[in-house]
Order: sequence, then C-alpha cells, then structure tokens
Amino acid sequence: MPAKKKPSTQPLTGAALVKEVCRRIRVARAYWDAHNNRACRGEREKAMALYETLSEAEREKVPQVLRVWLRYRSEKYFGDDRTPPGGGR
Repeated sequence: MPAKKKPSTQPLTGAALVKEVCRRIRVARAYWDAHNNRACRGEREKAMALYETLSEAEREKVPQVLRVWLRYRSEKYFGDDRTPPGGGR
C-alpha cells in the first residue's frame, strides 16, 4: 500500500494552481465519461472553486477545451435550474 501524501499547509498559487485546476477538470471529465455522476459533481465543484480563484491571466492558461467543458457541464447539467441529486427517490 503506498504511503499517504501529507496535505500541504500552503495554498496553491501561480502555475501550481493552474495545473491543479486542469487536473481536477480532467478527473471530472473522466468520471463523466464513466457515467459516475456523483463523483463528477464533486470534482467539478472543486474545480470550479479553484477556477474562481484564478486571475484573468491565469484563466487564459487553462486550455480552452477544459474551460469549455467546465462551463458547458456547469450550466447544462449542474446549474441552479436542475434537480439536485437524490431528489427523485
């Protein structure tokens, strides 16, 4: 069993933050492709929270494909006008 990583006490900044945003969006896309909606929603929310902290110049460093996917999924499938998960049971 691999050793657990220690959580960093310093918040991410600059290139590390952009890299983490991209990683989270890619993970959310992988969950989406696997039809794992609950995990996708969690990763997407984390990615959106980090993305909102980026400056305008840093947002430009996130690849456009990832930005478009994040915005499209956020509005169409996870927007405020959508039914929250677990509401139909």
